[in-house]
Amino acid sequence: MTTQATGKEDLVAADAEDRQSASLDALAHAVRARATRGLSPAARVLAWHDWALHLALSPGKQVSLWKRVLRDQQRFVRYALHSIANRHCTPCVEPLEQDRRFADPAWQQWPFNLIHQGFLLQQQWWHEATTGVRGITQHHEKMVDFAARQWLDIWSPANFIPTNPEVLRAIAASGGASLGQGALNFMDDARRLLLDEPPAGTESFVVGRDVAVTPGKVVFRNHLIELIQYAPATPEVHAEPVLIVPSWIMKYYILDLSPHNSMVRYLVEQGHTVFIISWRNPDSDDRDLGLEDYRWFGVMEALDAVSAIVPDRKIQAVGYCLGGTLLAIAAAAMARDGDERLQGITLLASETDFRDSGEISLFIDESQLAWLEAGMWDKGYLEGHQMAGAFQMLNSRDLLWSRRVREYLLGERQALNDLMAWNADLTRMPYRMHSEYLRQLYLGNDLAEGRFRVGGKPVALADIRVPLFVVGTVRDHVAPWPSVYKLHLLTDAELTFVLTSGGHNAGVVSEPGHPRRSFQVATRGAGERYVDPERWRAEAPLHQGSWWPAWQHWLAQHSAGRVAPPALGSRHKKRYTPLDDAPGTYVRMR
Repeated sequence: MTTQATGKEDLVAADAEDRQSASLDALAHAVRARATRGLSPAARVLAWHDWALHLALSPGKQVSLWKRVLRDQQRFVRYALHSIANRHCTPCVEPLEQDRRFADPAWQQWPFNLIHQGFLLQQQWWHEATTGVRGITQHHEKMVDFAARQWLDIWSPANFIPTNPEVLRAIAASGGASLGQGALNFMDDARRLLLDEPPAGTESFVVGRDVAVTPGKVVFRNHLIELIQYAPATPEVHAEPVLIVPSWIMKYYILDLSPHNSMVRYLVEQGHTVFIISWRNPDSDDRDLGLEDYRWFGVMEALDAVSAIVPDRKIQAVGYCLGGTLLAIAAAAMARDGDERLQGITLLASETDFRDSGEISLFIDESQLAWLEAGMWDKGYLEGHQMAGAFQMLNSRDLLWSRRVREYLLGERQALNDLMAWNADLTRMPYRMHSEYLRQLYLGNDLAEGRFRVGGKPVALADIRVPLFVVGTVRDHVAPWPSVYKLHLLTDAELTFVLTSGGHNAGVVSEPGHPRRSFQVATRGAGERYVDPERWRAEAPLHQGSWWPAWQHWLAQHSAGRVAPPALGSRHKKRYTPLDDAPGTYVRMR
């Protein structure tokens, strides 16, 4: 007995020591993660070591890079000599199509033509040096290439006064006043950052006054969501109500911005009964909310509310970004369990297969996730500015450096529009949920590979049989359109795919009348053969203008007809009686 008691005491003591060690590690990692803004230095060091070691073991690649240096030097010298006699001679290297830093004609004048051409040649050389090294893992290669690009963007000649002719021209024209105004802009931004105030100009876009003004009522509320039902604008409406599930990474009103570009208002004016989920901004008390909580208390309870308010009607469900991923999970579980309430599904810039999820995946590996989880450990949530910073890094050339040149060196304060003001209205993410979706969806790709469980059982997107309308955007840094397109491989249901101009946000908020908008659209019938994305893009017809009317036509095609509009909320079920006017209270939480 004594021996057994001693053994149990030893196990208890060992377990207590393990917990203490784990707590100490978590605390130490949390302190370091806060210092590095959640980025893992170990992940970056491993990537650079992998690249450097394999490059050192590749003499052929080294010889190729040295030859490239010599060729580039010869090209540069020839260009320098020709440009003396002919200022408009052909440059030795052209910037990428999306790189507008050197578009001003002043960059073609000596010596700025030589400065920017030398920089672009260096940029090309580093891309060749960081890619195509035999033996390096694909993930590490992408990390090193991305890091080299970020480093070069910092040292672009466009970022410095002596090497930027546009800045020098503005200084001369204003007698130096442009730099003075730039200094004032910088100090104002620094003050706002220190005081945790929103950017300048956001005061012109107040929620409920300037944006999110479509009339409606909050008809349901739980701890996680408010459900808004919008007032009808037509004598009759389509029989099937529309339920929109936005991402919890963003405030819902990106889909209800100003009256002229509100998707919600557009749908209402086209005769749809529209509901939308407004997610609560979580705090430390919500640290243990997981993906299943978001599915159940978000999507499923919203579906129950819509079914109670508009009884005996199927529902057109719409998901945006991760809201679309969550909707796909819920729809697969519903199909598995025989729940047939959905009439159709629309996914806007939403991934279901995360194996090739673009450059956002550079921030997602075991080392990075351990570091990120440590950074969330003490607070219980991820700060909104951390996610915003990651998105900025994906397009730092335009979102960071070009903006700083314009506002701090040229002294030009860009006027905020409604989309930019919305983008500054940040949200947090609970510890458990953020960890689960990064590990299970991004890192493990469990949804596409049949391992994601709902109610203890796996779900399969192949079970979805209702028609699908899927939208990808050409310049999406968050959900690249070829990744969104992969849903073709995961279900045999009828699938209409739209590829629209613009990026992750501006491509979706693309109202009729918006200038310079175009889209391609094609439908694959249920059970038809797969078409790869390259062939699809080559063959799908191109249309000028917004894709919204094409979507509205699809919704009307899959409708049972027009009926009298339902009341706001339910007269028979107290749980769904109107609580507040739209936009509700959760959207205003800071």
